[in-house]
Amino acid sequence: MSTSTLIATKAISAAADHLHRFAPFDRMEREHLLWLAQRLSLGYYAKDEVILSPEAGEVSRFFVIKQGIVQGEQDVVRAQDDAAWLELQEGECFPLGALLSKRGVTSTYRAKQDVFCYELAAADFAELVRISAPFQDFCTRRIASLLEQSKQIIQAQYAQSSSEQQSLSSSLSAIIRREPVTCAPETAIREVLAIMHSLGIGSMVIVEEEKRPVGIFTLHDVLNRVALAQLDLDQPISAVMSSTPRTLPPQAFAYEAALEMAKHGFRHVLVAEHGKLVGIISEKDLFSLQRVGLHQVSSAIRSAGSVEALKQSASDIRQLAHNMMAQGVAAEQLTQFISTLNDLLTVQVIELECATSPLCAGFCWIALGSEGRFEQTLNTDQDNGIIFATPEGMTPDQVREQLLPVARRINEALDACGFPLCKGNIMASNPQWCLSIEEWKETFANWIYRGDAPMLLNASIFFDFRPLFGRKELAQQLRDWLNTTIKDHRLFLKHMAANALHNTPPLGLVRDFVTGKGHTLDLKLNGITPFVDAARIFSLHAGVAETSTIRRLRASGAQWHIEPATMEAWIEAFLFIQLLRLRIQHQQCEEGRELSNKVDPDNLNDLDRRILKEAFRQARKLQSTLEKYFQF
Repeated sequence: MSTSTLIATKAISAAADHLHRFAPFDRMEREHLLWLAQRLSLGYYAKDEVILSPEAGEVSRFFVIKQGIVQGEQDVVRAQDDAAWLELQEGECFPLGALLSKRGVTSTYRAKQDVFCYELAAADFAELVRISAPFQDFCTRRIASLLEQSKQIIQAQYAQSSSEQQSLSSSLSAIIRREPVTCAPETAIREVLAIMHSLGIGSMVIVEEEKRPVGIFTLHDVLNRVALAQLDLDQPISAVMSSTPRTLPPQAFAYEAALEMAKHGFRHVLVAEHGKLVGIISEKDLFSLQRVGLHQVSSAIRSAGSVEALKQSASDIRQLAHNMMAQGVAAEQLTQFISTLNDLLTVQVIELECATSPLCAGFCWIALGSEGRFEQTLNTDQDNGIIFATPEGMTPDQVREQLLPVARRINEALDACGFPLCKGNIMASNPQWCLSIEEWKETFANWIYRGDAPMLLNASIFFDFRPLFGRKELAQQLRDWLNTTIKDHRLFLKHMAANALHNTPPLGLVRDFVTGKGHTLDLKLNGITPFVDAARIFSLHAGVAETSTIRRLRASGAQWHIEPATMEAWIEAFLFIQLLRLRIQHQQCEEGRELSNKVDPDNLNDLDRRILKEAFRQARKLQSTLEKYFQF
């Protein structure tokens, strides 16, 4: 081998080794990485030199930063000191979207300092996308690919506790254990019991023609409906079955079945496709390997006869959340589990405290803020209110006078269960937030008409309301009224958008992040809130009734003509920040520290830092889209 060939071979190998330190190159096969390295050239760009710009036309090269910092700039009208919206460092690549779409870039890429870049011709980039699955996955699902890599690392860290765990993200079709045992409605109870005994099963599904499920009979029913009632065993099973059982399609996820069981106290959920029974999922199927007692926790909440008993259930909820966190349960699912169990506990508290109050039948308890959005983490306080109907012959003040003591007892009981009283006094025991349906409409109307800063802050909390207990139709009436009223007051949404855009994601130009006190990032205020605020504004404009951020984005995306891939990138970014919040709070719990939403970015590993930067960039893109639709 000649000296020049040897030098070239070593250079190619060195470039491949360098790239292998960064995603997605660290997941590529060595053969494909060497193929890439062979075709790279090295480019140099002096400080402030433009590398790519929209004026250059269709992109001809793929860039990977070898050394230095590249700054992305967009011509966005915004009251800022500069137009930079992203910062790329060693190992990061660009411009993926333009290359995949065979178009020019929409941003200007400029060298922030002296920069060296590996460069690959567009034709070779296209070939690499074709031959390397990890590279293709990264290019087409950038943040989703990074998240999957992060998830694998997290699960590896918890390998001992999660190696035998069944994923709650599995489809129901993947975890059905056996063919369901069925019988006709006219089958005698005696025969059903004999079959269940001989097969050693705990349930029988009652079906009509074409396997259409009409009921279910379980061992629990044997005690309550047959043995204790001393029923004639020759009667048909239809006399004691539970009618209209809950069904889910095979494509539904295991966590959805778990939520149904937790919400309604069931132990079984039927799986049906086009009305035909295809399987049955039991609580044991979901959690026998996981050792997660979701049903036990929800059952304990329902049977609790005192606040003291509910204190233990509240502790169990947090422990269950910790266990699921260790098992790698996704952020969207985990926050739904937490919110669902917190809902059950809150409802039980309300029922205990309302047992002696006849007026409780006429009000609706509403959840606000993160609870209203189903987005509670391990660190959450109370945000709630009351909507009531004013009985004939009474005034709102008279109703309020009787409800406030009850509301105060509920708020105090929730505080005792580990849900701190709201420091801003946004609670049902505050007369300001215990209002008749007419008073709520008047209050909301005043905020909408005024549109000043305090009113915008109130709207960001209260417009996320959802009903938890009581006359839920009152909350629906208020939601319908709000959506109709907003349509006639678009200026208010422009004010909301302008207010939301002041909270920019903490991306720095000199360093990766702009940190606050104690060199920390507030993942709630600066991370989650930009997504939450934008989703709220989009959904209010579109008249969407959803309150969760993800459902709001998906429900309003079509009306705003937002590309599905763009929408999913925003959602993935939002979920990563939520997951990071939960992981940090889980660690704080393990270490006995006070729970918070703040993190020192220097304590994150390289991959999490990179994904967090990408998530913040997605937040900026979302804000840019919001600004485009609401010009000022």
